[in-house]
Amino acid sequence: MMNDYLRESFSYFGLYLMMFRAKKEVTPKRVPFGTNKEQYFLYYEPKERKSDQIIFWVHGGGWNAGNPQFFDFVGQSMARMGYRAVLPGYRLSPKYRYPCQIEDVCNGYKAAMRYLKGQGVDTAKVIVSGSSAGAHLSSILCFCKKVQEKYHVDVSNIKGYIGIGGPYSFRQDSGKTLKILLDMLFRKDYDRRNGEPLSLAGKSSIPMLLIQSRHDGLIPYACAEEFLRKIKEMGGRGELYSVSDKKNTHSWYTAGMFLLNREKYKALDRFYSGIEQTEKEECGTVALENGIISRKALRSRQQRLRRQKWQKRKRSYSGD
Repeated sequence: MMNDYLRESFSYFGLYLMMFRAKKEVTPKRVPFGTNKEQYFLYYEPKERKSDQIIFWVHGGGWNAGNPQFFDFVGQSMARMGYRAVLPGYRLSPKYRYPCQIEDVCNGYKAAMRYLKGQGVDTAKVIVSGSSAGAHLSSILCFCKKVQEKYHVDVSNIKGYIGIGGPYSFRQDSGKTLKILLDMLFRKDYDRRNGEPLSLAGKSSIPMLLIQSRHDGLIPYACAEEFLRKIKEMGGRGELYSVSDKKNTHSWYTAGMFLLNREKYKALDRFYSGIEQTEKEECGTVALENGIISRKALRSRQQRLRRQKWQKRKRSYSGD
């Protein structure tokens, strides 16, 4: 663990150098949704759109640093792949304590959907994602019904969730860095279970993909294992992908991978293939009797026809 922590610490210089050299694919549109300087989102419209899906990606930074502009290279990567993308900002700790952050993410999501609809964009297919602290916040947006009701968020158009390196549970064996960040995020008298994805998660039909590294250096791998286990226990669908790339510490796979291409970085390929897989499942329809029926409905129909055929055969055997 200490070796991975040191590797993580030594990775920053190289990452920052790559960030500042990153090429811009498009110029994003900045749209405010509140009076605070952090309450805005960046919208990326690709030059060549290859999908109707929209990626809503929440940035990391330990809840106390970062903004959409700093992570512009992530939006550029998504636009380069042909996706519309939205990167929301949120107020930062320790000046603003939780739940300010999830309030802003929820309001940013609603504002983005309104904006896109106003631009004539179909918002029926949204993939919500986030890295590190952004994975924490975006997972609450997707899987906590209490938060959705409190901030009046409609998640019916969210077709998939991808969490990258998130602290989904506040484990006792977490390292000092995460504990310090959590102390900055929450007031001393705040019940942290009200801000922990593992405690807040409820039953959901949104399919989940978690991307996590066993050599993260900051976040225990068990955070993702516990979160996925709970989702599955409640009947949800999900998968945990373990990062196998050589550059597998926290900042590399939660952010740095978006500076690379999917052919050279397996975790990035899994991120985009996860989105592509969701689209295929959504488009998994067949024509039947001059109409369109989903695969699930088709299976149900086929089972019903088999039962009817069996019952008819049974009656013929009995002489009826």
